[in-house]
Amino acid sequence: MIELFLGGCRSGKSKLAEQAAADSKLSVIYLATATADDQQMRQRIAAHQSSRPQSWLLLEEPFELAQAIQKHTAPQTCVLVDCLTLWLTNCLFKKDLEYYEAQKLQLLQVLENSHGKVILVSNETNMGVIPMGQMSRDYCDQAGLLHQQVAALSERVTLAVAGLPLSLKG
Repeated sequence: MIELFLGGCRSGKSKLAEQAAADSKLSVIYLATATADDQQMRQRIAAHQSSRPQSWLLLEEPFELAQAIQKHTAPQTCVLVDCLTLWLTNCLFKKDLEYYEAQKLQLLQVLENSHGKVILVSNETNMGVIPMGQMSRDYCDQAGLLHQQVAALSERVTLAVAGLPLSLKG
């Protein structure tokens, strides 16, 4: 089962996804895509880590997400990925568009053939003003396309707003 949680910054999407993972009663593997490139990001990562159960296995995978999901997905396991947009950022800005497209194709194939529970978290970036710069527009376009493709494969899609879940699918 694939489940997608979308929301803006500080919308509560990660908390809702973590609760869904805990409610699954499965062994949870948390795949973190963030990289601690600055002090604020290190603080955000630490806050996320302190809020999760100690029994969850934490794995960091900023680039090869499909391979990590494929390796760790099993019927008795819930894989929680937080988050797709940070993974997109890593691929686009630390690698390139061609690398990202290849990784995205692998991710979609892995999700389509998954035999376990996978919960994905992502930032919804496309609910406001169209960004002025081309790089920002390109990023938002890629995020929007990724969300559409992952949502199409998901049994459930939830939008988080002010900490509240709004069911979009399932």
